[in-house]
Amino acid sequence: MRRHWLAAGLFGVFGLPALGLALWATIALSWSYSSGKRAGYVQKMSRKGFVCKTWEGTLYTDIARGFRSDSFSFTVRGDSLAHVIETLSGKRVAVNYEQHIYVPTSCFGDTEYFVTGVSAIPE
Repeated sequence: MRRHWLAAGLFGVFGLPALGLALWATIALSWSYSSGKRAGYVQKMSRKGFVCKTWEGTLYTDIARGFRSDSFSFTVRGDSLAHVIETLSGKRVAVNYEQHIYVPTSCFGDTEYFVTGVSAIPE
């Protein structure tokens, strides 16, 4: 241990916090606080970020045709699901989501709502 004091010190300073952050992110992203379904019109879908690129979107719910009542911001993890949502943009859809709270950084998404599925609703 005396010969490797520098390596052990560097691991203690950098390795343990990185390991703790990785464990925290894994637990936060695998455990779902809540899940549900929202219906409305997808108005925006974009890929954001300088280093960590994430898909971010906005869904507008409506009370009556043409009247917006609420907006729902969400994050999509997969590129394939994001492209499906992009193709349904402007149409009435239902999105399935999971809420993951206490995610350590915004590298995983700007919101705590992660969309897991989408389906078109006939008008």
